[in-house]
Amino acid sequence: MIDPGVFLLIGAWLKVVGVLCLPFFLVPLVAIAVPGLLDGLARRMIRVLDALSGGALNAAIFSALLLVVSQLAVVILRYAFGLSFTWLSEIVIYAFAAMFMLGAAGALRDDAHVRVDILRPRFGETGRNWIELVGTYLFLFPICFRLITTGEQGLSRSWSLLEGSRESDGLPILFLFKTLVPVFAVLLMGAGLSVALKAALRLNGTLPPADTPIEGETGGHDGI
Repeated sequence: MIDPGVFLLIGAWLKVVGVLCLPFFLVPLVAIAVPGLLDGLARRMIRVLDALSGGALNAAIFSALLLVVSQLAVVILRYAFGLSFTWLSEIVIYAFAAMFMLGAAGALRDDAHVRVDILRPRFGETGRNWIELVGTYLFLFPICFRLITTGEQGLSRSWSLLEGSRESDGLPILFLFKTLVPVFAVLLMGAGLSVALKAALRLNGTLPPADTPIEGETGGHDGI
């Protein structure tokens, strides 16, 4: 068992890093208020954040493949050979969770989340960008921040114990599974900041409208 104070100390340093990152969340607002002042920084931030989301999306794709393979193995072993392994069933659960939590940021970056829009399509390009910007600050960031700050003590305890499965033949990585929650929140905040930056740059005229094709671009990441 590792002293929980070690992980509380790590958590304290992570909070310091988080506080130092807070000014970056003001860049979209400054980009709107003072066009041209931080546009270069905003573009570089978008590239970094989108690359981070892309890396997480690749990990989610790997998790999806692992999910398919492990679930197939569970079915074959159970119904063809009458065998059942807890660790294999837990791989299915962990892979499914990782696929969702790691892929959410990439889906937000690519606007692939399911939307139930009633008013948004009625607005013009400017109105839609304002909705993206305001919605990100009012809803996405506070929820993600709450996820990060909730359960700090429990996560620290899980790491100090290197918590594993309650089953004797389960996987000894439950502490990593629980860590997916704050990782999910951080990745989603990064993707949300990228969305806010793009909306701000469209509003100040630096980027073309979202539905305008960019010459030489096939993926449509705003030509950043």
